[in-house]
Amino acid sequence: MTQSVVVQVGQCGNQIGCRFWDLALREHAHVNKRGLYDEALSSFFQNVDSRKNEGVTCGVGGRIQHLKARAVLVDMEEGVVNEILQGPLREVFDSGQLLTDVSGSGNNWAIGHMTYGSAYREQIVDKLRKAAEHCDCLQCFFLIHSMGGGTGSGLGTRVLGLLEEEFPEVCRIVTSIYPSAEDDVITSPYNSVLAMSALTEHADCVLPVENQSLVDIVNKIKRMSHCGKLGSVIKTDSTIISGQGGSSGSEKPFDSMNNIVANLLLNITSSARFEGSLNMDLNEIAMNLVPFPRLHYLVPSLTPLYPLADVSVPTRRLDQMFSDAFSKDHQLIRGDPKHSLYLACALMLRGNVQMSDLRRNIERLKLSLPFVSWNQEGWKTGLCSVPPVGHSHFLLALANNTCVKATFMELRERFTKLYRKKAHLHHYLHVEGMEQNMFSEAISSLSSLIEEYNHLDGTKGRLMPDAHRLSIAR
Repeated sequence: MTQSVVVQVGQCGNQIGCRFWDLALREHAHVNKRGLYDEALSSFFQNVDSRKNEGVTCGVGGRIQHLKARAVLVDMEEGVVNEILQGPLREVFDSGQLLTDVSGSGNNWAIGHMTYGSAYREQIVDKLRKAAEHCDCLQCFFLIHSMGGGTGSGLGTRVLGLLEEEFPEVCRIVTSIYPSAEDDVITSPYNSVLAMSALTEHADCVLPVENQSLVDIVNKIKRMSHCGKLGSVIKTDSTIISGQGGSSGSEKPFDSMNNIVANLLLNITSSARFEGSLNMDLNEIAMNLVPFPRLHYLVPSLTPLYPLADVSVPTRRLDQMFSDAFSKDHQLIRGDPKHSLYLACALMLRGNVQMSDLRRNIERLKLSLPFVSWNQEGWKTGLCSVPPVGHSHFLLALANNTCVKATFMELRERFTKLYRKKAHLHHYLHVEGMEQNMFSEAISSLSSLIEEYNHLDGTKGRLMPDAHRLSIAR
């Protein structure tokens, strides 16, 4: 019996986290009809008897009293956290899990990382330790943050460093939201590149998600649901794009996008939360998909992107689901994986899927997917028997693929345009502890990462000598 803790940092991180908890509760309510606190619930929730002083945690097997999320919520503005506390999820969190300020980080990585990171270091560590102490066997930290703003990028990466310092043996999986080129935060390239350096050094796995990919997916689903071709079979209460639930008020513009990322988290944690014939331990993700420590950026894709009206999925649709998982349209980051190189790939299936279907589709797909010569069998699979609410089957693919370098190269280009003119630098250099060499070190780290992906791409179609493989590992 293992537990995981979700750490939500910044406005975006808390909005996504809020939706994750809402969806997770719906799933457990759908499956857990008897109202018992079981091992599935204990993986991400505590059962607290609030009738007793300071709330006593109840063991597995008893009735559900009060469920509390295993989470730490951090934001340097009060708005989003206050909204959560006034919404349907207000009973799932208590004051000991929350840390807020009032002024925000002003879209400045340095303020989030240096100023707030130093001022709140002890309080953050204390809340992380308390969350860990409530776990019988702490397996993983999930950090959710955005890259473009100040709190998400700056304080988010400071928290990541603290997790490594305080819990070096516990896996750190980070979901990072990357800004689009049309982002309204002019300093987002600085914030993102400075954050990238910390992600590369301190995370075990990073699930990069691009805002532009989310916009494209939401628009595609809305077009499909309104056209005659597929409108009749798409359920209108789609859990993928509907952002309702978890917060008060009407649906906001980013709710649909946040909801897709919440579904990513929902399905990557499914094996930890439910039983299955081939459950995948969360630690196995990094173990099997990250052959070199710095190259731990995993391209996520989800399918289907909407619940279908019929519950019996024919074989051809099941096969199509596997094919969709490797198409650009279902990825949460732009890039063309089929014209890049796969280092490894995980398929995390939910629903009543047979091992024979899984093996047959892997054999079918591997013929068209370019894997590195030394890891042709680099597949990791997981089968969870409980599908998401509204689906009969679901598939999450995590690909360690060199196509992520396109996103990193675009980010480097946007950074360079600003940095060449030294634009907006003074806002960062006025922050105590921030030095200009941090910019050059960050862009150097990013360029080195891109070069490592380039080196792997150069081996496509030919054998790779061991000496070159070892040079990447150093």
